[in-house]
Amino acid sequence: MTIIDAHSHLWLKQDTCWNGRVIRSKANGRADFLGEEVQMIPPFIIDGRNTAEIFLSNMDYAQVSAAVVVQELIDGCQNNYLREVKKAYPDRFVVCGMCDYLGASAGEDSLAMEAEELYRQGFEGIAVPAHRLILDDRRVMLNSERMMRMFRKMEECGMFLSITLADGDAQVAEMEDVIAGCPRLRIAVGHFGMPTKAGWERQVMLAVNKNVYVEAGGITWLYNSEFYPFSSAVRAIREAAGICGMEKLMWGSDYPRTITAITYRMSYDFILKSNELSWRDKALFLGDNARKFYGIEPEIDLPYIKNMSE
Repeated sequence: MTIIDAHSHLWLKQDTCWNGRVIRSKANGRADFLGEEVQMIPPFIIDGRNTAEIFLSNMDYAQVSAAVVVQELIDGCQNNYLREVKKAYPDRFVVCGMCDYLGASAGEDSLAMEAEELYRQGFEGIAVPAHRLILDDRRVMLNSERMMRMFRKMEECGMFLSITLADGDAQVAEMEDVIAGCPRLRIAVGHFGMPTKAGWERQVMLAVNKNVYVEAGGITWLYNSEFYPFSSAVRAIREAAGICGMEKLMWGSDYPRTITAITYRMSYDFILKSNELSWRDKALFLGDNARKFYGIEPEIDLPYIKNMSE
């Protein structure tokens, strides 16, 4: 079975602000995060550098063939680093660029121009952490002319959109306008629509549209209080499949934040071991759908390596 991670993150350093609050890397995997200290990444990453090489080691051990690297405003823009990652490991990573969505003084064509430049630099997709576009003092509408011009440019270039929405249906109507206005734009809705929040089904329902998929980045985090084997997460996957079909759903880990609580392999093997999903469902969810959506054809042999503790 080919396994592809549709939602992961990489960065060299977190040093940014969002909504007037600081996010900054500290020692031993910790970070100042929006006014509190958190364990952002595993404590053995003592310098805060969440690099491609560390991730590849995890991927090889867990037998994950390829990963899609998205971006988040809370990590700061990582375009420069991800451009180098793609050059170094073209067969293992699909990388998303990120534009300056919160640039208040920018013109209506600015995001479209940024997207076109990122395409020229080799980025296959654009990540939009849309839930971060709702600030205390303003809100960037996804169906605004400035954003729509970017989406139309992405559609023209053949790029895909990786987008995470605010809880429930807060941004669903805006997304419906984006889908209607850009019917050929490939869209991956992240965080599985936030299934622990009311109204998540509205996000999943977006995937009844031809070019819209849903990826499960962070689903183990959402059910962290329940913990392994995440039975409620499996039930959410089955419920989503009933809405849009298993052919529209993809696994994602939300690496590295999720592996402060579990190992990377655990972020998907609860699906492999579940008796509530068929082998076909597992194959579609864990890799086959991502191969189709992202156009990934990984050719790498990743044999199982026995643990010392076995």
